[in-house]
Amino acid sequence: MAGSPTHSGTNRWEPRLGVSTNCYHGYTLDQALDGIARAGFEGVEISAVLGWAEHLTPGAGPADLDALRAGLARRGLSLISVSGHSDLTTPEGVAQFERALGTAAALGIRVVNTGIGGHEGGDEDEAAFLRNIPAVADYAASRGIVVALETHGSALASGRMGADLIRRIGRENVRINYDTANVVFYGDVRPEDDLPAALPYLASVHLKDKRGGKGVWDFPALGEGEIDFGSILETLRAGGYQGPLSLEIEFQGEPWPPLAEVDRAVRASCEHLQGLLGRLSR
Repeated sequence: MAGSPTHSGTNRWEPRLGVSTNCYHGYTLDQALDGIARAGFEGVEISAVLGWAEHLTPGAGPADLDALRAGLARRGLSLISVSGHSDLTTPEGVAQFERALGTAAALGIRVVNTGIGGHEGGDEDEAAFLRNIPAVADYAASRGIVVALETHGSALASGRMGADLIRRIGRENVRINYDTANVVFYGDVRPEDDLPAALPYLASVHLKDKRGGKGVWDFPALGEGEIDFGSILETLRAGGYQGPLSLEIEFQGEPWPPLAEVDRAVRASCEHLQGLLGRLSR
């Protein structure tokens, strides 16, 4: 189901699809990779988020990276991006993120996602972030990496806010990771309406469904929520988007469902995406 995004003919669009291992929060990396492969996906966004989903440790050594490569190869999987959420408003968070960037570079990954204030989000210190981001961008650029700031928290609650922020930062390798559900949860906007504003600045997209409005943590399998992914995918195709598309499911928070339910949700999402992409390619 994965592949490099191409535009052949007039209708063909083959986005680079994958699954975030964050879907398997609380489960092992092997369990995550097994479920992703069985569902029919080939791409993986690996979560390297300390204190949340540590499927890869920022700054991991050669032995750990070799083990990861072997595990991916055994299952016919490949990495498409890294989630390295860190608090970029603090020196400690910047150092943590730089370790994640170094690990991504060692794996040949060119897109690393992060929130502005780390995994928790909330009321970030935007001024501190703006002071820190130039050095972060330089560090990433020296390793050939794009930093993708997620629509997450107060400072980047929507695609429109993200577009404005990216213009203010003014760095070519600092872009947006657009999360289709987070813009509802944090920004109280519909992604179908909000996505076009962010489109010129996208480096990554999280395909995440949502039930309920702002502040309601309910992120089910794709097709089981309220987001119109047919519209989302059509906007991305029409806009020529060619970056990673990562499925993310966060259910109703902790505790996560049993492993069998996580696997089911990932499979159901794969089937939903296959149907939508099939209609788009006709």
